[in-house]
Amino acid sequence: MSQPAESSHTQSMQLSGPTKQPVCDELQVIAELLPLGGARLLELGCGAAEKTRQIVEHSDVLEIVAAEVDQIQHQKNLVLDELPKVSFRSFGAEAVDEPDNTFDGVLMFKSLHHVPVPMMDTALAEIARVLKPGGLAYISEPVFEGDFNEIIRLFHDESLVRQEAFEAVQRAVARGVLELADERFFRNRIRLQSFSQFEQGILNVTHTDHDVTPELLDRVRAKFESYCGPDGYVFEIPNRVDLLRKRAS
Repeated sequence: MSQPAESSHTQSMQLSGPTKQPVCDELQVIAELLPLGGARLLELGCGAAEKTRQIVEHSDVLEIVAAEVDQIQHQKNLVLDELPKVSFRSFGAEAVDEPDNTFDGVLMFKSLHHVPVPMMDTALAEIARVLKPGGLAYISEPVFEGDFNEIIRLFHDESLVRQEAFEAVQRAVARGVLELADERFFRNRIRLQSFSQFEQGILNVTHTDHDVTPELLDRVRAKFESYCGPDGYVFEIPNRVDLLRKRAS
């Protein structure tokens, strides 16, 4: 069977975007791109529900179904009782356990590249399936560039898998699974106070076994310490957001 022609939208998509990008909190980008008032949302790969909590606290969203495949983190999420608008579920983006045409929006924050590469196309098809006609998918992915990623590259080079995630989005647009509504690039600034904070938040996550040897840990620590400044360890992380829409008909 012949492949469909690539859309003009696909040709204009970029992996890393312009050199100069605004520095902002992602909540600002979300507020600009998504109509949250009264919306029923699905978040895939919610992790520790940091973004989930922020959206609930800063918008009039109706409900968020927050799904996480990592069972250790999911069990931690289930004991949260201060987020009545949030329902925590356990399933992956490639097998969404929700009915068709259910959500006004689907959110993925830095999680598409964690979907197994052979299942990325399926994940985007699942997103299209559960979106209501005209609904939006907000796919936020970190760009593997900059000082922070040079540290991570020492123990977990994600450049290829992030490229795969971008190409999966391109294919979804080219095949008409979803249409490109917008593409945004921005940087978010993070400030860490110590290597132990980096170790706890990055090296010791439960969804990935980094298997860092003592020798490699010393190299990572030395690289991290080289970025020490008067305000601690400050990094600007480049990000890309692909806003995708399910066709209304």
